[in-house]
Amino acid sequence: MKKRNRSRVKKLRNMILVCTFIALVLSVSTYAWFIGMRTVNVSSFDVEIASTDSLLLSLDGDHWDTTVDISSTTYNTASYVGNTNWWAGNGLIPMSTVGAIDTDYSRLILYEKASLTTTAGGYRLMASRVNNYGAGISEQNGYVAFDLFVRNFSGNQYIQALNELDEEAIYLTTNSAVTVAADGVANTGIENSVRVAFAQIGRVSGFTTDVPTITGITCATDATVTGICRTAQIWEPNDTDHTTNAISWYDTSCVARTGANVTLDASYSGDCGTVANGTAYPTYAISTAISSADNVDVYDGLEYNTYTSSAKLFAYPYFTDTMKDLTGTDRPTFITLAPNSITKVRVYIYIEGQDVDNYDYASIGKKIAVNFGLTKERFIDTDINYTGPDLGPIEDVTKPVITLLGDETVNVTLGEAYTDAGATALDDVDGDITSDIVVVNPVNVNEAGTYTVTYNVTDWNNNSAVEVTRTVIVQ
Repeated sequence: MKKRNRSRVKKLRNMILVCTFIALVLSVSTYAWFIGMRTVNVSSFDVEIASTDSLLLSLDGDHWDTTVDISSTTYNTASYVGNTNWWAGNGLIPMSTVGAIDTDYSRLILYEKASLTTTAGGYRLMASRVNNYGAGISEQNGYVAFDLFVRNFSGNQYIQALNELDEEAIYLTTNSAVTVAADGVANTGIENSVRVAFAQIGRVSGFTTDVPTITGITCATDATVTGICRTAQIWEPNDTDHTTNAISWYDTSCVARTGANVTLDASYSGDCGTVANGTAYPTYAISTAISSADNVDVYDGLEYNTYTSSAKLFAYPYFTDTMKDLTGTDRPTFITLAPNSITKVRVYIYIEGQDVDNYDYASIGKKIAVNFGLTKERFIDTDINYTGPDLGPIEDVTKPVITLLGDETVNVTLGEAYTDAGATALDDVDGDITSDIVVVNPVNVNEAGTYTVTYNVTDWNNNSAVEVTRTVIVQ
């Protein structure tokens, strides 16, 4: 009982997803900000993802576990056949997005620099859409993208209609952070322009076992798939952190823009708004392609050069570290997931070129480390003023064991009732945890076919058993 009580308290801090990224950043060219930050190359970028007992994860829609791993060397082989994952190509380069999803191709809409030239008070910005859409077109160089399938076990009912009010709140863990890696160069600010986008593409019932159906989820809704493709949730870490050099770059190059709808060089006079460390400022991200005729300056925006007529720039409402660090009932929802569902989430990692911290010398930092997690627990131990005994190290690292009851293969006559024999689960610390087994039973006795019943369980210390299956043949 003492062990279980300790584990219950520990669950306040259990994460549904934990991802760790390490990127080696190399500078190879010179320009500043979106137009001009040095190109960032990725040498390695490893991802480890873990979950609790109410969630299982997969990279291929077939093999489910509480942990999955993906890296620059495994991102393709660890995923499903025909996947469209991408691992930065020639390296991370500044991009910009407002989180919109191309519903025809189930991809995040991104924009890249088309050209740049200096103005009397900044830089004229031209931008084109990244060509990551169209039949047979892959994701493009400059960012990371991969599919993650999330099976959420909460109750038995699956509500097919898309309604956020029917979905469960998921929170960004308080220890999520983007920092300069241990062997990087601190105080350059490279970590302040990183963004992580979570694009929910679509979902199916959690009882679905047909792999092509799961991996083939798109934005389109049909009899099985509920298309989602709402605006992506994008996390902005370090939203209040601004290095001295980034501020100096801004102070030196930005001049207030006072003219209305006139050529750029004829409309600058006065001081721009102040940027100070410790204060968050908006990012005026690119919402559509920008040509020279649009007369857009990278500093356009009320908070910077005071110009508000650049309609193609949009102050994106990121989920920020400031929000993440709120406590108790003030902690806001990060994303929502439908109960008893399998959701296809496309994850994008990129550098936001329109971030005020994206300046010419930021990439000297060379290495960044990105760590984030998602949890169903809104409160952590400090929120409830926990004063109990020290939890100490968790020593239980042994997986529980599931044992099938009955045969591994069962033949059922079409139309006759089928009752699953079930399974048992034992753990060396928690004992009999059979009641905690999560069963996915898709058997339809009115339709001939071969069905796979799966059994999963985790103990109180988040050790997951090896998944056990039973084959049911209806004929």
